[in-house]
Formats: sequence, structure tokens, C-alpha cells
Amino acid sequence: MSAWIKTRMVGYAAIVLWRCLSSAGAQAATLDPAQINAGEYLSRMGDCAACHTAAGGKPFAGGLKMSTPVGAIYSSNITPDKNTGIGHYSEKDFSKALRQGIAKDGHHLYPAMPYPSFSKITDSDVHDLYVYITQRVVAVDQKNRGSDISFPLNMRWPLAVWNTVFLEKKPYYSDPQKTADWNRGAYLVQGLGHCGSCHTPRGVGYQEKALDQNSKYYLSGGTLEGWHAPNLRGDATTGLGQWNAAEIGQFLKVGHTERATAFGSMTEVIHNSTQYLNDADRQAIAVYLKSLPADGNYRAQVNNNATTKALDAEISTAPGAQIYVDNCLDCHLSSGQGEANRYPTLAQNPVVVSDDPSSLINLVLNGSRAPATQFSSKPVKMPGFAADLDDQQIADVVTFIRHGWGNQASTVSAGQVKEMRQLTANKNQADQ
Repeated sequence: MSAWIKTRMVGYAAIVLWRCLSSAGAQAATLDPAQINAGEYLSRMGDCAACHTAAGGKPFAGGLKMSTPVGAIYSSNITPDKNTGIGHYSEKDFSKALRQGIAKDGHHLYPAMPYPSFSKITDSDVHDLYVYITQRVVAVDQKNRGSDISFPLNMRWPLAVWNTVFLEKKPYYSDPQKTADWNRGAYLVQGLGHCGSCHTPRGVGYQEKALDQNSKYYLSGGTLEGWHAPNLRGDATTGLGQWNAAEIGQFLKVGHTERATAFGSMTEVIHNSTQYLNDADRQAIAVYLKSLPADGNYRAQVNNNATTKALDAEISTAPGAQIYVDNCLDCHLSSGQGEANRYPTLAQNPVVVSDDPSSLINLVLNGSRAPATQFSSKPVKMPGFAADLDDQQIADVVTFIRHGWGNQASTVSAGQVKEMRQLTANKNQADQ
């Protein structure tokens, strides 16, 4: 090879290298740190990592198992890996998946991905979120796992019909009659926060019965995977009627108030999401939630100390009373008042008196850990009693709590406990 040819080849290589470096440098220069930070904040707000990260897995790489009435599905890899993630997605592709539930190849996503809520996200927020995920999230080569749903229910085309019936393809529009705080809170709760996914009851098509405050069903409570997400409306008995805005903000920040502690799935929401919101956004969420009226199913609770007196005098003969003394009294006290900011009160607790006792049964069976946050000390853990108490004993103590201190709630049967024991045992086994 002549010296002239070698010189030309070296020259061409230098030009190519220079162009590549210049392109990379230009791309880095165009990445606005403020925009990246905004996108990361939005991903926290949407709790993206929680759903798209399996236990012990890489962040955003998918694989988290989610139960549905027809079988389990697994979250997808949303890292910028070009083979198994969304590295080949344009911003338009990303927006379509996020807000319409349609992947780049055209297949429909299951609505366990809360795109009915995400449809409300603004274009600018979609852009910032896209930039963050594609430019700052670490790419992971991990194939997506197919669902456990059997044929013919695993066919995707019916989801197009589902979308036609239930999906509202419109972003959030501010209400000029409301304050800026209210509108910001409504946008966060209805959109990226997708609070209705858990806290709104589902209809016959497994759709949320409402997507905003114009229906009494919105945020009136819903049951999912063995937990009852409580009513967030203004009902004084089963909702947030007795909470003020400051308490709601504190709960979202540290996972507890003087009388309540987060449990179950909500611990993950606080751990991964709401503790990282700024105070203004938590306040806006509280303002919006406090504007929601009671759902109309008010049931008066009359606090009394008859239960306390009977427990203190050791004369209570109610089924479950002795079980309470042996296992619950040390933390929740004979008064049922617990310890402020540590052990929640049981008297007139909305979770305790809920029409759906799922969460209380689940807590007694399996326990729960309070969320760990940057603002709180070592989280408190509620032990489970599945190994120590049989179905009837748990039914008795749960009923004792739901009837004590003036609580007025339905009796829990051993059959209900057995059903919850089987449900959670199967879920725990499948998750291992």
C-alpha cells in the first residue's frame, strides 16, 4: 500500500473520529441538567421504578409480577437498551405507549400499566420524562417476560375495544374556577400519581369506575392483591374527613401521622415516590383531596371507653379479647389509641371500620413494615400472626377490633381469613 493511500486513510479516519466526538459533544451540550432533573422528578412522581423493577433486579429493567383476575403479567423493560428495552423508541413512540397503551410494534399494553391516568400528562412533561429515561437511566439487556394468562384470554386485540370504551384520550385541563394549588393537585393525583389505579373501585371490565372528581366513585376505595386501598374522599368514618391538609402532606412525606401509618402497597409508594416530592406538590395534593366530598355512605361511629375499661379490669369475655391482650395490647394499648407517630390508633380508624376488611385481615396475618424514608428513623414493623393463630382466632381478634371502642363494622368470618391466607400464601410463593 502506497504512503499516499495510507495518508488518505488516516485522514479519513481522523475526520470520522472528529465528527463522532463532535456529535457526542454537541449532544452532551444540548442536555439541559434542569430538564434531566425535571424528568427524574417526574419519574419519581409516577413511581416508574417501583413497577418496572423486580425484587433484586436492575432499576427499570422490568420483570415485576402483577396479579390480575385472569392471570399474572410482568412489567416491561423500559431502560434505553436497544434490544430489550425502549432504546429504539422515538419520543412519539414513547408518548403513544405512555398515554395510549400501544407499544412501538403496535401491540396493546395491559391496563395494569396505568395509561388511562397517564393520558392526562402534558406534552412538556412527557418530553422531560423521555429525555431522562433515554439519556440517564442505565441500559439493561433483559428480555421481557410473557404473561401467565392462558389462551384465549392472552390475546391482545380485545384491548383495542377496551380502549375504545374506557380510555379518555385527553390531557389535563386546568379549571379556571379553582385555585392554582387545586389544579396542580388534581393534575398530580389524576395523572402521573395515578392514585385512582388503587383507590378507585373497578367495574365489570376491570376499568376504574371514574377518572376524576366528577364521580362519587373516584378515590372511594378499591381492593387489589389482598389490600384494600382506603377511601380518600371526605367521609369522616372511612375517608379523610377527619384529616387536615397538613396531616396528608406529612403522611406522604414520612409515611405516618399521629394516628395512622402506611402499610402494604402504600409503603412502596411513599418509599419510592411521595417522599421525594417537594412540599408544594404534597400540599397541592392535599388541597385537591380535601376538596372531594364524602361518597354518601356515611356511618356514624361513637367513641366510648367500655372496651378499655373491660380490658383494664380483665373482665372482657368477647371472643378475641384475650387474643388482643396477648398479641396486640403492648403496642395498641387497652385504649386502642396506639402510640403517636409509631403505632396507629384502632379506635375509629378508617382502615379498621372499612366495609372491606381485607387490609386488616392481611395485616394480622402477614404483618407489614412502615416505609423507610430520608426523614424518618428505622421503620416500625408490624409482625404477622399467620403461623401462631388459626383462621378462627384471627377472625375473632379482627372482629373484636372492628367492634371495640365504639367501632361499628361488620363481623369477620373464619372463611374470609382462610381465603386471604390462601391468596397471600400463593402470592408470596409465586414471588419467591
